[in-house]
Amino acid sequence: MNQMNSPLIRIGVFYDGNYFLKISDYYYFQHDRKARISLEGLHEFIRHQVAEEEDVDVRLSQIINSHFFRGRLSATEARDKDRLFHDRLLDDILMNMGISTHYMPLKTRDGRLQEKGIDVWLSLEALELAIHKSLDVVVLIAGDSDYAPLIKKLNTVGTRVMLLNWDFKYTDFKGENRVTRASQQLLDQATYPVQMHEIIDQGLVDGDELVDALFVNTPEPAAYPSTKPVRPTGPTAAGPVGTVGISTIKNLKNGFGFVVMPPNNLFFSYADMAEGDFNELQEGDWVEFTVGRNHRDEDCARNVRKVEAPEMEEGEESDEEGEDDYGDEQEHESANSPERL
Repeated sequence: MNQMNSPLIRIGVFYDGNYFLKISDYYYFQHDRKARISLEGLHEFIRHQVAEEEDVDVRLSQIINSHFFRGRLSATEARDKDRLFHDRLLDDILMNMGISTHYMPLKTRDGRLQEKGIDVWLSLEALELAIHKSLDVVVLIAGDSDYAPLIKKLNTVGTRVMLLNWDFKYTDFKGENRVTRASQQLLDQATYPVQMHEIIDQGLVDGDELVDALFVNTPEPAAYPSTKPVRPTGPTAAGPVGTVGISTIKNLKNGFGFVVMPPNNLFFSYADMAEGDFNELQEGDWVEFTVGRNHRDEDCARNVRKVEAPEMEEGEESDEEGEDDYGDEQEHESANSPERL
């Protein structure tokens, strides 16, 4: 049979944004690929995967709706946490991809920011569009068992569900074990459960072009404009906010690190890079930075960028030890929390 005479397969893609950004962070900071997930590459992969499962020509497998749901900081909170640039960058990517965004305010409960209601909103939107837009396949990028009722309801209206599932674990910068996997309920009820972690790892070994295209191959834009580095002859002490300093890096882990500046050292994350790739930094590298203050009113390093080691004056030594800030003095959010995504 000529497959081009078959009906078009209409696809709707629905992102649990916080879940997706955890996945992207994992591949950027933990996985050997050291790159973020490309939304354009992911949509192309979805089209081919649906075409294979539905046994149609890939030209008949088309995404007609895509929606991204996420809890979001207020403008003031994002400014205080230095997240405005990265939130706007994400919006630009979603907008250029034609992905509709749906945001709800993050709520503070028991002293922590939490997402509430995103799963309900995503489920209602997906069901409504499946019915009114006659979606043949809903692709769900989520892992929470709260989405199980959505899959059951989609099954009753005749819409197939493809679940993109990741299963991995790692140790974060605090030494805590982190696990990400989809609920078994979702896997059991989905029409097409797709083990993305296995497909990606095997595809990278085999040189699969579709898998390779799942990753962004260009550096992330800098959050700060480039400025000419200061050339002191050794480490400079932290001063008031806005002071430009130079020192070495220690304790690089999972997107976080410290600039050596005794007695407390200065915390920074990948979001504080002025230029270059965080993953290319190594402990002991010299960096220029600007002294800043975080939302806890503690000193931190902003506008961080790698520089050449300064020429030491005779008899001068670099102090690369300092106090370890991972424990009691400072506690910082995980890269996977809504506050840091």
